[in-house]
Amino acid sequence: MTSIDTSFRIAELLASGLKCSHVLMLLALEARGESDPRLVKAMSGLALGLGQGFNCGCLTAGCAVIGLYAGRADAADDEDPRCAAAIDDFSGWFHAMAKDAWGGIDCADIMQFDEALQAQRCPTLIASVWDRLEATLADHGIDPALSDAAEEA
Repeated sequence: MTSIDTSFRIAELLASGLKCSHVLMLLALEARGESDPRLVKAMSGLALGLGQGFNCGCLTAGCAVIGLYAGRADAADDEDPRCAAAIDDFSGWFHAMAKDAWGGIDCADIMQFDEALQAQRCPTLIASVWDRLEATLADHGIDPALSDAAEEA
């Protein structure tokens, strides 16, 4: 369950104008004790359902967070089998949860382009997704607090 500190951090980031995709990546980077403004900036492309109400930014950013931990940086990296398995688990959970709650996985299904619904649903959704990401990473033997350098040591 999301800690009070994490809930406040989510609220703080949303109040600053950031979107779900930014928030999830910032939480992941902060858990690792890292900062990467360019990576957070790149999350803008996922916000608001790819800017068109398509797949929820929590889904796509959640997959990107898993990639941050277990993905490949270049062709010299070996494929980490945990990455695909974790993404499969997370995206399967998200699909079932969102389909049950809102009828679909699209941002348009969840917030319906309604600012009141967005303000009501998105903070809780981000917190639920963060909880699920932490659990999914742990289930696949990935410590969310470890950076790549710490894992290799």
